[in-house]
Amino acid sequence: MAAIGYGSALRSRFSGLEVEVPLIDGGRARYINFDNAASTPPLSSVRRGVDDFLDYYASVHRGTGFKSQLSTWAYESSRQRTMGFVGADPATHTCIFVKNTTEAINKLARRLSLGREDVVLVTQMEHHSNDLPFRRVANVVHVGLGPNGELDETDFVRKLEAHAGRLRLVAMTGASNVTGYILPVHQYAELAHAAGAMILVDCAQLAPHRSVVVGSLDDPAHLDFVALSAHKLYAPYGTGALIGRKDVFEIGEPDMPGGGTVEIVTLDEVTWAGPPEREEAGSPNIVGAVALALAIRELQQIGMEAVAAHETELSAALLERLRGIPRVRLFGDADPDNASNRLGVIPFQIEGISHFLAAAILGFEHGIGVRSGCFCAHPYILALLGIDAEQASSTRQAMLAGDKREMPGLIRASFGLYNTLDEVNRFADAVEGIGRGEYMPDYTQDPATGEYAPQGWSPDFSGYFDLG
Repeated sequence: MAAIGYGSALRSRFSGLEVEVPLIDGGRARYINFDNAASTPPLSSVRRGVDDFLDYYASVHRGTGFKSQLSTWAYESSRQRTMGFVGADPATHTCIFVKNTTEAINKLARRLSLGREDVVLVTQMEHHSNDLPFRRVANVVHVGLGPNGELDETDFVRKLEAHAGRLRLVAMTGASNVTGYILPVHQYAELAHAAGAMILVDCAQLAPHRSVVVGSLDDPAHLDFVALSAHKLYAPYGTGALIGRKDVFEIGEPDMPGGGTVEIVTLDEVTWAGPPEREEAGSPNIVGAVALALAIRELQQIGMEAVAAHETELSAALLERLRGIPRVRLFGDADPDNASNRLGVIPFQIEGISHFLAAAILGFEHGIGVRSGCFCAHPYILALLGIDAEQASSTRQAMLAGDKREMPGLIRASFGLYNTLDEVNRFADAVEGIGRGEYMPDYTQDPATGEYAPQGWSPDFSGYFDLG
């Protein structure tokens, strides 16, 4: 499919893209958001749709008034649209609305009735949210990495075989929030099922950029569970979804009991509701669910193939620029010709310059937002940087003592659907200038956070937004 003009044709569909931000030289610049792997701005249609819906907002499921009935219809319609987005069958799957991917994975970890004798296989590429929840309830075994940070498939198969009989779940990312690697999750799902395990795919990064299909439960390559977050899908209204096999949630008690999770309660007994109601205690985030559905509708109208084509062009362009800049070191797959096989999540270093400082310069002097640090994936970053156990221990001790100045990390640029080639070039020019030492000298580092800020200067945030 043809590209979509480096985002220019779609910029009018988003809110806040023409905002200018202050620079430390006294000027202003149109803000560039290259931190989309963390969170995305809202689609304008989502913003308008939420405003329209708020006129009818009311409680769901139990009210008899028109607004309550409309809100219930909107909420449940949003659930069906979300399931359709990943090809889930309502007969065999359910969609549980949560705050975000982190809450979705924690919920699943609590609901699987895991014990210390049960093994959960997790990759070393994972965001902490797809690792730490399972450490609390099971024996987590990590799959190793290849030389460029890719998953070691040989180690994956080896560990599947080694833990056969005790392996309950494989938990892996659909696409890395650090390197942009896209994993062949259906291939791994088939291997996991053959070993007697289910599979969870963290689709927080993947879903905004590529099609996700859970598949039929009778397909050996199906995905048992997927999790996603609306704030990465251009709907930052505080919701996410856990979508997966209904039979798992039809048994056992909910991890959070309360209003809405029951059919009947007496002083002595409780009869739980079926899924998804059993798993959604209390008043849900109706507005967030509606926002997610509105964003999904627009992404489907645009087409995920077009989304991927646009991102491929931006990724190839930035990789080509960055690998030609002295002192820049790229991580992961840095080949522009292979950009279609990765997400637009590009990590790098500028040799001799702290990632904290480089990110600060980009923000304060160029109006460009990026992320620096470890991106909630500490083990992965340590592996990519080749930091050995002794170095890691020394750094960890300094951090625990309140000194994060030497915390290892990278700079990450990540694309959204609205970013443009002009923004890519403006970003690359800024990086090239930083590498040449073209930045203001008066930055101070806060040891407690590691972050840099211009000495004696800070923006007046109340001039842009005031809570009163």
